[in-house]
Amino acid sequence: MAKSLDDLSPRAALVEIARDFHARGWMAGTAGNLSAREDPQHFWITASGVPKGRLDEGDFLLVRITDGQVVEARDPRDRPSAETAIHRTIYKLFPHVGACLHGHGVEMCLAAARAKQGAKALRLPAIEMIKGFDIWEKNPKVDLPLFENRLDVTEIAQAIAARFAKAPPPLSALMVRAHGPTVWGKSPQDAYNRFEVLEFILRYLAQIRGR
Repeated sequence: MAKSLDDLSPRAALVEIARDFHARGWMAGTAGNLSAREDPQHFWITASGVPKGRLDEGDFLLVRITDGQVVEARDPRDRPSAETAIHRTIYKLFPHVGACLHGHGVEMCLAAARAKQGAKALRLPAIEMIKGFDIWEKNPKVDLPLFENRLDVTEIAQAIAARFAKAPPPLSALMVRAHGPTVWGKSPQDAYNRFEVLEFILRYLAQIRGR
């Protein structure tokens, strides 16, 4: 077994992440989506409607970043995840990003649900785990960007692009209310580590506010 996800091919790394996330309840059924950059112009992303605990390397489509065109698929009937527009936005905005992960979790959604209606961000607690996002200040004030959920995912992607084009987020993550977090990193292992860190922080936040 590889010690690092980065020792695997992009698709093999995503398969490992999907199985891990599914086992931890972050990708129940067919929910969630994962992607990893193949080269500067393309990324692999999960096919729509596939159970995430049973993925193999053929369950990913190669998508062109500039226009979202599918350039490689095992089955021509396969369609990329509905959240492909969000992944494309992240790769376009941040050329250094090598992987982007989106999952679901009860406590993660609970933490976001307790934010005020219309809030644009969720203040994260200044606990030790925040260092997992390379934030080293003492008692940092870090806001997780918060977006409203929409039936048309392209509208969420447009909102992300508009806000982040003005100012990059303080950490490599965002949250869609009543939906789930999207986390990115320079590589699959980096993105995986950061997703774990954010899940821990949001679980802490949900539990401490639930007292």
